[in-house]
Amino acid sequence: MTENQSLSIGETVKALKREFPEITVSKIRFLESKGMVLPRRTDGGYRRFDRMDLARLQYILRQQRDHFLPLKVIKSKLPAWERGDDPQDPQGLGASLLEESGEPITRSDVMRRSGLTADQIDDLIANRLISSLPGDDQVFPPEAGMVAAEAKLLMDRGLGGRHLRSIRLAVDSEVALFRSVAGPLMRVQWVGEGGEHIQEMLVGLADSLVSIHRALLLASLRMELRR
Repeated sequence: MTENQSLSIGETVKALKREFPEITVSKIRFLESKGMVLPRRTDGGYRRFDRMDLARLQYILRQQRDHFLPLKVIKSKLPAWERGDDPQDPQGLGASLLEESGEPITRSDVMRRSGLTADQIDDLIANRLISSLPGDDQVFPPEAGMVAAEAKLLMDRGLGGRHLRSIRLAVDSEVALFRSVAGPLMRVQWVGEGGEHIQEMLVGLADSLVSIHRALLLASLRMELRR
C-alpha cells in the first residue's frame, strides 16, 4: 500500500483477512463507532482507509487477539502506539481482568478459531473448560476462543476434556480463595466509587497467583527433566 493510496471498507477487510480471518465489515464499523479508528469520508459518504488507518486496525486486532485486552484499555494505549513507544508486553492482567475482553463469539467461531471438532467442543463444555452465555447455548464469552485454541494443543497430544478438567477445578478453588478475601469487604461495602478498591485488590491477587503458578510449574518441569 503506497503513501497516498486509500482503501474502501471492503478492501480493508480483504487486506486484513490473511492475519485476521474472522474480520468483517461489521467489526470495522463497530470499531469506528467506538472511536478506535476514524477513516476519511468521501463527498458521497464512503469510508476511505489510509495506510495509518490500516496499521491502527492491525494494532487493535493484535491487542485483542494476543493480549485479550478490552477496547477501553486498547484505546488508552493508542496515543503511545502513535508515538512509537508502546510497550510490547501487556502490563500484567491490569484492568483487563474484570472487563470484557472483546465481543461474544458463536460456537462456529470457537470451532473455526481453535480448529477443534464439534465433538471436541462438546467435550470441553462437558468438562466446564468453556461455557456458553446464559440464555443462548450457541454464544460464548470472547475468552472461549483462546481457551479452545490452547486446549487443542493439549488435545492433539492425546489429552481429553476429562484430563483438562483439573484446570477448571483449580480455577474454581482460586476463585473461592479470592471470595474468602474480598467477600467480607464487599459485605461491609468497602468498595469506594465504582468498586475500585475491590477491583484493584483482585487484580493484585490474580497477578500474584499467576506468577506463583508459572514459577511452580516451571520448577516442577525442570525437576522432571533432571530425573
